[in-house]
Amino acid sequence: MKNITSSVYTFEDIVKDDFLYVDKTEFIWNLIRQGKAMYFLSRPRRFGKSLTVSTLKAVFQGKKELFKGLAIYDKPYDWKQYPVIHLDMGNCQAKTSEELKLHFVRLLENQCAEHQVNVKIQKEALAVSLEDFIDAVAAKNQVVILLDEYDKPILNTLTTPEATACRDVLKGFYSSIKKCESKERFVFVTGVTKFCHVSLFSDLNNLTDISMHRDYATMFGYTQGEFETYFADRIDTACKQLNMSREELLPEIKAWYDGFRFEEESETVYNPVSLAQFFTNSCKFNNYWFSTGTPSFLVELTKKADFNFEKTLSEPVMGLAFNAFEIDKIDPLALLLQTGYLTIKSSFVDLGETLYYLDFPNREVKNAFETYLISDYASIPQETVGANVFKMVKAIKARDINLFMELLKTFFAAVQYDVATDTEGRFQLLFYSVFLLIGVRVEAESRTNNGRIDAVICDGDHVYIFEFKINQTAGIALDQIREKEYFRKYQHSGRKIILVGANFDTVSRQITDWKSETTG
Repeated sequence: MKNITSSVYTFEDIVKDDFLYVDKTEFIWNLIRQGKAMYFLSRPRRFGKSLTVSTLKAVFQGKKELFKGLAIYDKPYDWKQYPVIHLDMGNCQAKTSEELKLHFVRLLENQCAEHQVNVKIQKEALAVSLEDFIDAVAAKNQVVILLDEYDKPILNTLTTPEATACRDVLKGFYSSIKKCESKERFVFVTGVTKFCHVSLFSDLNNLTDISMHRDYATMFGYTQGEFETYFADRIDTACKQLNMSREELLPEIKAWYDGFRFEEESETVYNPVSLAQFFTNSCKFNNYWFSTGTPSFLVELTKKADFNFEKTLSEPVMGLAFNAFEIDKIDPLALLLQTGYLTIKSSFVDLGETLYYLDFPNREVKNAFETYLISDYASIPQETVGANVFKMVKAIKARDINLFMELLKTFFAAVQYDVATDTEGRFQLLFYSVFLLIGVRVEAESRTNNGRIDAVICDGDHVYIFEFKINQTAGIALDQIREKEYFRKYQHSGRKIILVGANFDTVSRQITDWKSETTG
């Protein structure tokens, strides 16, 4: 049983230290076999981008012996050696344009030393410095350029005034890659996000974007077949350790860590880090991928934009949601998709246009993101959020609606006074997030033939129908449920129906009263 690692990203080290490697070299061969090529590919963090870059580096350095037993080893390829310029931005911590310039100076100086060329690196002429460096390295042979995590400096500053200045530095620096095209055998650029070509890659428009290409949709992450094949011995051990059958364990692991889809017709994939952490942490189900980097900038953006999760997760979106975007016009939906917190669940074609239904990829991402969102929004420690949600689930199962509502109030009681909750969007964001975390079936804004219900919780033989009003009364909310007969949708389900009307007051910033009655 080979060791598993989630911290080693160098292909050569993984092979020499005999770590488990899921063979993705068929994809590598497809990228390089056509000769000169330039690609861009975006994927969420911790999905194997750096390992792929390292694998490409070993291929272009002609280290065929490392690939024995892998798909590419017997492919028709000449294994010719090329000088590889590896520009890794993953460790860049620059928060200003000046710091970013200094980072590039150090990066190029290190590259000069590695390739044993003498080039003057100028902080105020970085583009020229990079061109001179490429010229020097390519003096005898075409070069390979591997640019990893190109957008890290922008993500560092995304919600700060420095974002635009850092973008401009990057644009000038990266433009040199296009100018030196004749000297390049292969270029591969990775990142988390897709910033618009107009602002960042206008001079690097020869990159082929394969981020949503069907042929490369499972290049990163593990398919179900790969998981069951490469982790077979680990799965058997986990079954014994957890005292679960294979038929019980596999669906549970899938619910927690699978579900990422990068093209509408393609198979879903598991997050590699989550699986590695699961098996190396005594097979405990936990939020491993999410905990490797909390998305504070995403939470801030969703709050500022009054992002409507309910609408996003219940209505189809157009393909424009997957497009690149400008720094000064950030679309939270596009960012949530590109960073992996939302993914494609299904698609259909209407009038020639492909439409997509979206959702959280899996239980790990949904629970962790909602917990973090609520914790940040209401200034409640994450462990307290989890404890209160657990109590709310118990209250629902105990049919104690009064306790449920009292616990719901605790979330609003903690909301900071500089956070606006006087709009329906802000109120519903917190409300809907709490309900998602409950884990029972929730249909926020459930459609009927006579209107929309705020939320429905289906649990066993009971259905709870909620209607919330702002600055009105619980009685008015309950009257609306009766008048529009929201309960009719569930009357023939054989379940007991509980109607709950409640009011949220924007002055006290709290749920002030509620009423409930049972029907059906």
